[in-house]
Amino acid sequence: MFGIREVDAAGLQKMLDSGEKVRLIDVRSASEVAQGIIEGSEFMPLHTLPLRMNDLPKDETLVFYCRSGARSAQACMFLAQNTGIEAVNLRGGIIAWYQSGMKVVLPNAA
Repeated sequence: MFGIREVDAAGLQKMLDSGEKVRLIDVRSASEVAQGIIEGSEFMPLHTLPLRMNDLPKDETLVFYCRSGARSAQACMFLAQNTGIEAVNLRGGIIAWYQSGMKVVLPNAA
């Protein structure tokens, strides 16, 4: 996506494995989240981002994801324009994560 940083599934897994301080944020709807999440992620529906953007840290790497990468790219662009935070988008979203063979868990199991 033009103008935002992106990471693919393998790159995100490397970030997580390396112990880098990453805050993983899922911007999908509650019904989508109920189907499975990337372990360790927090739920922040896209429509709540304007209300919560000032609570986000500027000293951590923020990685946003959604189903396909489009809504999370919007989240990254919104943050950059309104807070100066340069968040990272998971390219291809949780679909690409799952198709890459990465683990998805149910929210109550995380």
